[in-house]
Amino acid sequence: MSHSDPITLPAIAPVANPVLQQQLQHKTNSKTKPPGSLGLLESLAIQLGLIQQTTSPAIIQPQVLVFAADHGLTAEGISAFPAKVTPQMVHNFLQGGAAINVFARQHQLTLQVVDAGVNADFAPHPQLIDRKIRKGTQNSRHQPAMTMAECCKALHTGMALVRDLPGNLLLVGEMGIGNTSAASLLLARLGNLPVADCTGRGTGLDDQGLSHKTRVLQAVLEHHSDANTPLQALAALGGLEIAMMTGALIQAASERRILLMDGFIAGVALLVAEQLAPGTRDYAVFGHGSAEPGHRQLLRLLKAEPLLQLNMRLGEGSGAALAYPLLQSACAYFNDMASFDDAGVSGAGV
Repeated sequence: MSHSDPITLPAIAPVANPVLQQQLQHKTNSKTKPPGSLGLLESLAIQLGLIQQTTSPAIIQPQVLVFAADHGLTAEGISAFPAKVTPQMVHNFLQGGAAINVFARQHQLTLQVVDAGVNADFAPHPQLIDRKIRKGTQNSRHQPAMTMAECCKALHTGMALVRDLPGNLLLVGEMGIGNTSAASLLLARLGNLPVADCTGRGTGLDDQGLSHKTRVLQAVLEHHSDANTPLQALAALGGLEIAMMTGALIQAASERRILLMDGFIAGVALLVAEQLAPGTRDYAVFGHGSAEPGHRQLLRLLKAEPLLQLNMRLGEGSGAALAYPLLQSACAYFNDMASFDDAGVSGAGV
């Protein structure tokens, strides 16, 4: 982050610890199995141990935050769904009817919905956190999506939300018609990629719709050609929910929480977080590979291997929630599976 950026972010402690890594590797190798035979589950357990700086990783009170906001850019016809779907889906979350609600109940994850900038008003609800910065972003085709003050307020708000949360695992999801466009713009700018490589069908655009969306996004990038730092790009091109997620991820990493990542939009928030607060990415476990083409580019940039490939593109945190049991299993085998010595079984080479 440049020294001129008007925001102070917490330091991110490195997860690298060669002595602990050796201890964790020895522990997994000593289990009653051929070394490496549990595949990615073994590297996952080691990662969780390094994040928590312990040889006995555990998940405590996992939290799901779904950030919702509207996007002025939808006025350019870049989504297959109308903007009114954002508040309608927030109501659906609060009634318990969305995919993320179903998966959160299944896996006993605490779920709250954060109104970061929905273009509607909501009655108070026990699961709704009202942190509305404004009623949707401006149309980034013609002006910055947010002022720098609004962007920084969203970042700080996301940080404050996490400070108040219990637990040691954060799963972020999002809802906002138009937010795949905002994510594509940020990925193109911060990843120095052609916008066409970052742009997908979102909520289900046809070929003509995808072509129009790509042209609009190219025009937005040209209009904001001077928004080059991560913070400038986030304010000019992003969304209130993406900015608030970014702050939440940075704060969670600074508190050594596990970041269980969803797909494209949450992943772009992580990309912004990593560029603002280097080291945040090392706290992230990538739940799934989205069907959005931009997510493939993002995973490559972040050198990330997702746990699941289900061809999903829903958002909400749904893919991450489906991956959550794998983290439970990684902790369970690592802590509860017998070692060769415990079981009196001869190990490799014995």
